[in-house]
Amino acid sequence: MYPSVLMIIDRDIMTDSPATSDTTIPLDIVIPVFNEGTNIINVLESFRLHVKTPYRVLICYDFEEDNTLEALRSYDSATCEIIPVKNTGRGPHAAILTGFKASTASAVLVFPADDLYNAGIIDALFAKHAQENCEVVAASRFMPGGRMEDCPWLKSVLVRTASFTLYYIGRLPVHDATNGLRLFSRRTLDTIQIESSKGFVYSLELLVKVHRLGWKIGEVPSVWIERKRHQGKSRFKVSEWLTAYLHWYLYGLATTFLRKREL
Repeated sequence: MYPSVLMIIDRDIMTDSPATSDTTIPLDIVIPVFNEGTNIINVLESFRLHVKTPYRVLICYDFEEDNTLEALRSYDSATCEIIPVKNTGRGPHAAILTGFKASTASAVLVFPADDLYNAGIIDALFAKHAQENCEVVAASRFMPGGRMEDCPWLKSVLVRTASFTLYYIGRLPVHDATNGLRLFSRRTLDTIQIESSKGFVYSLELLVKVHRLGWKIGEVPSVWIERKRHQGKSRFKVSEWLTAYLHWYLYGLATTFLRKREL
């Protein structure tokens, strides 16, 4: 279902390996990184301050020289387990799938490496899964309590239009279909084959497939603020991924209009 994985653990950062980690931890947080040394510690600190659910962090990186790893060497990770996982391919899509394969928890949350605003909703995301049996829980920018700021106009128009039409016309039960901040159940990751191969398109794919199966989906309001220049370059590439997003957008509409209920 997923690519074969060779996980390379930096022994200066961790002395434990995923194979021997405590599998009773209910939440794995997968963070794909690319030279996020200036951001990652602040993100981990936001987890320490706000997250009560027992969790591990899987840092999925492309290459050994990534400055994220250097930043982690000086970080006291006593409050949680941090596992560096070497990407079996290149880019965010392969990094996230590698993190999925390395995870063992009942729920897996994909979290951006520069997000300093949403650690406070992680417990609510997990509660939707654990207490309400949601197989996917979306962080929503477009439901009451959520917001999106400083987004480039083209990207804003595309994501708002896609989310609005999928919710109100396609009857997809979330207000925000394209946000990459999303929690997936172990059942979802073990059952549904990921076909997409670009960027963060897998997130929309899993969402619309879970909807087609009739499994329960939840959402929690979230904040999204465009990455500033000093924080590094965003890896979200609208022009490169648009066709792939369109495929799963139409798939989501077909579930309602063609009454499809099988993958």
